Amino acid sequence: LDKARLVRALKVSELAIMLLALVGFQLQSLVLLFVALFLMGTQSAFFGPVKYAILPQHLREDELVAGNGLVEMGTFVAILAGTIVGALIVAIPNVGVLLTGGALVLTSLVGIGSARFVPSAPPQQVGRLDFNLVRATRDTIRIGKRDRKVWLAILGASWFWAVGAFVLGQMPRIAESLGGDQNALTWMLASFSIGIGIGSVLCEKLSHGRIEVGRVPLAGVAMAVALYALGSVETIQGACIAVGLLGGFGGLFIVPLYALMQHRAKESERSRVIAANNIVNAAFMVGAAVYATLRLTSGTALESLVREVAILHLVVTLITLVVVYREVVRLAIGRVVKTMYRIDVDGLDAHLPEEGAALLVANHVSFVDAFILGGLCKRPVRFVMDHRMARMRGLRWFFRLAKVIPIASRKEDPELLEAAFGEIDRALAEGEIVGIFPEGKCTRDGETDVFRPGAERILKAQPVPVVPVLLEGLWGSFFSYKNGYPMTSRPRRWWSRLQVRAGAPLPATSTADEMRDAVEALRARADEDAPTPKGLTLV
Repeated sequence: LDKARLVRALKVSELAIMLLALVGFQLQSLVLLFVALFLMGTQSAFFGPVKYAILPQHLREDELVAGNGLVEMGTFVAILAGTIVGALIVAIPNVGVLLTGGALVLTSLVGIGSARFVPSAPPQQVGRLDFNLVRATRDTIRIGKRDRKVWLAILGASWFWAVGAFVLGQMPRIAESLGGDQNALTWMLASFSIGIGIGSVLCEKLSHGRIEVGRVPLAGVAMAVALYALGSVETIQGACIAVGLLGGFGGLFIVPLYALMQHRAKESERSRVIAANNIVNAAFMVGAAVYATLRLTSGTALESLVREVAILHLVVTLITLVVVYREVVRLAIGRVVKTMYRIDVDGLDAHLPEEGAALLVANHVSFVDAFILGGLCKRPVRFVMDHRMARMRGLRWFFRLAKVIPIASRKEDPELLEAAFGEIDRALAEGEIVGIFPEGKCTRDGETDVFRPGAERILKAQPVPVVPVLLEGLWGSFFSYKNGYPMTSRPRRWWSRLQVRAGAPLPATSTADEMRDAVEALRARADEDAPTPKGLTLV
């Protein structure tokens, strides 16, 4: 069905449920109120997948992170507002209960009015409804597991909600143990909600529209520290700071995972992927509640339990780090590179494929070319590097972590040369991006040298698209040959401006000369578009 129509229908059903709640409040019927609560949970189970699945139909890929950030922020601000306003209304003598039901009905009417402005989002595929609950649930989970990255994102998001459910569930006890009252609980909830809102919006600002999965384990470590601190604080103020930080880093943790689910899921299956996510979320949250209950009833102190969950969260985060460590490495390199240089990037994200193998060919200006390109590319790149550089003392472990492919000339080490070509072949066959500098060495005069035929041999074994890339602005840097052997003279520049330009992919039949011509064409275009030089230069 059209998702906009579903949104409007679900908002109308919400009004009917809230009218039932209004009757329940007026009759003071606990049964009716529990029925309304159950129905709101059911309505939310329908609304959640629609809410997230509609975003990719109206947002570009580079807007998904921002869109999810706003949804997460809006969700938790609404939770906070509802909790505070609800508590205030109920506290009004005599009319509080009736007024609460009226406020719920009024809120539903506002929702119906807002739903009218949701633009049409027609179905990508007309499917068959399955009313067998067990079979439909099983099939939905299978759809979520089809793509490994999507399934890992679902598991990561579910763990986040398990931790979040644990914290929210224990928050009243924590406030009480610290000597706080209902107001203290409200302040803690406010800190948590505002933290998630800020973290969700900040995620887009830090990622610049990219889906940065490498940020997830980093945020997870920070969440573990904040959660451990929550189990150690002795004042309400300390608890508010701890849950605020937990929420902030939680926003950074969860937003990329939702964006990844939406981006990688097939259009025709996106709603069901989100539904699978909701099912697993619910299972994890129930598991968290059962775990907390069992541990507390066994005599575990609340503070110890909070610290225990923090350690569990750290263990899960470290497992996540192992799974996406190359994304973390790429993210870290990118941050260092952008701190050292002002970089104008053109075409790199547009021309690198989202999926599948590609050969990235670039001119070789300095010893940091691979770092710069690796930090700027949206996907991890396996660079082919001179074996002496790859085995450099102090950096060997890092190059191994980045899965650099060491290579040598045939005259120097023919076995290593063949091993390098074999590794390149395997990497491309597995759908990775491989980066090479076909000149074979850094330029000695600032000009692009002849491209060697090794690239042609690679493409004969694995015919993949070739992405030409030009690096400009590094000639004359501390890492280039302009002032003698690199890294032996004193640095002459800091925070200088670089240009990185990528061209349209070339066919796998391209020769080494055609690849060089494509890179040089980018240089001509860069010269035409070059701005007037500005910035700080230290001489």
